[in-house]
Amino acid sequence: MSAGFRTGRLAIVGQPNVGKSTLLNQLVGQKISITSKKPQTTRQRVTGILTTPECQYIFVDTPGFQTRHAGALNRVLNRSVTQALAEVDVIICVIEAGHCNAADRAVFKLLPRERPVLLVINKIDQLADKTQLLPIISKMAQEYPFSEIVPLSALQGSGTDQLLKAAAQYLPKAAPLFGEDEITDCSERFLAAELLREKLFRNLGEELPYRIAVEIERFEQEGDLRRIFAAIIVDKDSHKSMVIGKGGAKLKTISSDARQSMEQLFGGKVYLETWVKVKSGWADDERALRSLGYQQG
Repeated sequence: MSAGFRTGRLAIVGQPNVGKSTLLNQLVGQKISITSKKPQTTRQRVTGILTTPECQYIFVDTPGFQTRHAGALNRVLNRSVTQALAEVDVIICVIEAGHCNAADRAVFKLLPRERPVLLVINKIDQLADKTQLLPIISKMAQEYPFSEIVPLSALQGSGTDQLLKAAAQYLPKAAPLFGEDEITDCSERFLAAELLREKLFRNLGEELPYRIAVEIERFEQEGDLRRIFAAIIVDKDSHKSMVIGKGGAKLKTISSDARQSMEQLFGGKVYLETWVKVKSGWADDERALRSLGYQQG
């Protein structure tokens, strides 16, 4: 560790579905934050750690800030975002290239002026005309006093080196807080629940995943074998049948996909047992949300 080594926390914020989790996974070099094409996939703050010879970046992936829908769950998620903003050294605000809208500007209003804010213009690979990029950068510079503006593609990984270089100068000089090989401070129990929830998002219809939670009831490890027993919490009996599917086929596919992802992440065999439980109104009950591990802020 050099005398000028820097360590700091960086919150990744933005409205839902702008690519925050994809960016975190790309920066860390490992999938630790779940992704799907559906917005609001991330519900908990997920920490990713990248250590280089000069810096230790501690990234905090936050839920998308929700401006359109109320309810206990979205209140909890929004409080999680605002708390993260108060606890970090640097803020990385993500928008989509060519799609800055009122929801993005609502996020800008939350950004604390006393901390450096780096704007990431993501999904530049989707711009048909790359000459649009300079006008976009110029326009965004007028929206908010960003410390840096970095265009990139989180999916392809292009531009992430420039983001790391830009962020490093704003991190405080300090010793690393984690070992150089650590990539997250999240427990395997938490990551297992997230991976199962990702498969639910990817295998179910548009609305159903938003009324579903995952609770790991038992997590046991014997050598390289992990035995994981998970309850899938739904809001209604009709949702239960949709998750299970005809003859249990849907739940079998979801569980198989989740088990394979867990084995890849954990580097060992996984026995996964899942079942579905009905808990009416859980997403509108803050006490139920606390029991399921949601951070209250």
